Amino acid sequence: MSTPSPQQLSQELRQGDSPDLTRRRWILGLSLFGTAMGQIVSLYQTGIINHLPDPPPHGLFDADKVDASTYAYKRLATPDALLMVVSYGLTAALAGAGGANRAAESPLLPVAMGAKTVFDTATAVQLGREEWQENKALCAYCQLATVASIASVVLAFPEVLKAAKGLFGRRQGTASARA
Repeated sequence: MSTPSPQQLSQELRQGDSPDLTRRRWILGLSLFGTAMGQIVSLYQTGIINHLPDPPPHGLFDADKVDASTYAYKRLATPDALLMVVSYGLTAALAGAGGANRAAESPLLPVAMGAKTVFDTATAVQLGREEWQENKALCAYCQLATVASIASVVLAFPEVLKAAKGLFGRRQGTASARA
């Protein structure tokens, strides 16, 4: 198991065309989309802008109400969208980490990425429930990030499965070699 050199990593990530790399690029893009949604909401939550426009139907979405509510400021004494930016940034970093064959060479990377996409989705769904319970409205920006999180879980699954099979296969092979 070798880690690719920086030169090889650059070439693989930029020019590789495997299905795993394609899915990772999508996950990375969706994660950066999530950071963008968090950045937009952060601008409002920190007073840089004074209004977040909502898409129709207006009755379901009210970003100004949701993102100014106590719900949005109750974690770590900071606006929740700033935490969203950091969290999706970490997911993007995990999607970009490792070479084209990382499922075999560094299987913990795809497993960590897959776990993080599940965490992102579970967190987004829970926060959406809290948004609705407290405000009877949703933040469209946050809900778009939720959809991106769900798509990322689906996209991560094949590489995570391949990495897990390699990890468990190795452990079983090592255990049977000791016996």
